[in-house]
Amino acid sequence: MRKSKIKSNTKSKISTQLIRSAQLSDNDIKLGDRLIRQLRIPTDSKVQLAFGSFKQEVSVTSGGKSNSLALSPSVFSHSGLLPRTVMNVKYYPTERTLKLGPLIGIMVSRYQPDEPDKPFGSISAFCLEMVNAAKKQGAYVYFFTPDMIGSNPATLEAVAYDAGWKKLSVPAPDVINNRLSTRKLENSPSVQHFMREVKSQFGTHIFNEKFLDKSDVFEALGPDAKLQKYLPESYLLSGYPTLKKMCAAYRTVFLKPVRGSLGKGIIRISRQENGHYQTMTTSLEGSKKNTYSSLPKLFSSLTGKIKKTRYQIQQGLDLIRINRRNVDFRALVHKDKNGKWAVTSVVARIAGGNHFVSNLARGGTLSSVKDALAMSSIPLNSKQTAPARMNQAALDIAHGLEAAIPYHFGELGIDLAIDTTGRIWLLEVNSKPSKSENAPLNADSKVRPSAVRLVQYCQYLTGF
Repeated sequence: MRKSKIKSNTKSKISTQLIRSAQLSDNDIKLGDRLIRQLRIPTDSKVQLAFGSFKQEVSVTSGGKSNSLALSPSVFSHSGLLPRTVMNVKYYPTERTLKLGPLIGIMVSRYQPDEPDKPFGSISAFCLEMVNAAKKQGAYVYFFTPDMIGSNPATLEAVAYDAGWKKLSVPAPDVINNRLSTRKLENSPSVQHFMREVKSQFGTHIFNEKFLDKSDVFEALGPDAKLQKYLPESYLLSGYPTLKKMCAAYRTVFLKPVRGSLGKGIIRISRQENGHYQTMTTSLEGSKKNTYSSLPKLFSSLTGKIKKTRYQIQQGLDLIRINRRNVDFRALVHKDKNGKWAVTSVVARIAGGNHFVSNLARGGTLSSVKDALAMSSIPLNSKQTAPARMNQAALDIAHGLEAAIPYHFGELGIDLAIDTTGRIWLLEVNSKPSKSENAPLNADSKVRPSAVRLVQYCQYLTGF
């Protein structure tokens, strides 16, 4: 259940710099007169200072002409706040609460303090961009791993940036963006317990709270008449009859691990002119080919894999190619500052030399949509309309998924493809889209648009 947003008496965003004052007692804060007037804070009685799950009764005293908020060293240490931070501040008169925030927690899989250049692995650059995006918008962001969750959900260990990455004790956040990279971590009892507790005790919003299985996505979207034009024929591979039916209907089909990522373990099955069948399987080294004289023999070779892994079988598509390499498109969609789905970026991904999948982890390369379409052989009118049609497809799919799957998503990576006639198809939806270093950046600010959107959505959720 999501927390309803509290309405404050201020419409415009107000921010202030936090300063440490050793002269203040733990229950006193000092705020500039102009801010006291703007926020309409009473100075004749106590109010509650709130930052995430941290709450403390304080008296507000005048800081004269200062535009800062002065706090005692003890409040800084107990709240996890850092001096000199610029924060959004709102006063809620009904609750008599002065709130700083939003406090954003990003749950990540690992933290390696002994690797200062890449403390969070491949998402390290993105984490720093989130810090910069939060700082620019008056929010506060920290990062934590499942190992940093303690027995008391009100406090946890986390890593924040203050002229370098520092570990500190912090309150539970207002919003959590789940960036865990494995289902094992996500489904661990400690993580599930923590997410339940912070939701119920503090009203914490959690988005991208679970991985999406390929079978779940296609089953959820299938009944939506508006989306059927984007969906290749697709089933959970239940046995030989499903394989036989699909191979009879299509010359090429794909078997995709239901819980696969980065293009791992995808098998392409092609019917040859002589009636034989060829499989091509992705691996880190490239693609491995095998040929079978009949479909039963091919299926027999797969039985070991099918017992261990669930596969989605999907219609093969005659997609556009560049220099004989497959091309697909990653649309990144976010909930924006108004809580509405919006397309943040679309990039083309061209498959590497030895691969038939376009994932960057398999040697794929990025290209602009315009350049990729210019090099394709689709009809001219399709080239001209394709960018707008892809944007619309991504938004339609995001809305359809949100309506059909009862989980909270704020960001989705939607993989689309265009066939040689110019028709747009959905390949898959990723609820933990890649944040590798080679993602496109805003050249002027060195903060990618997705980081800005994520902070803005957190502000929307919390009323900031």
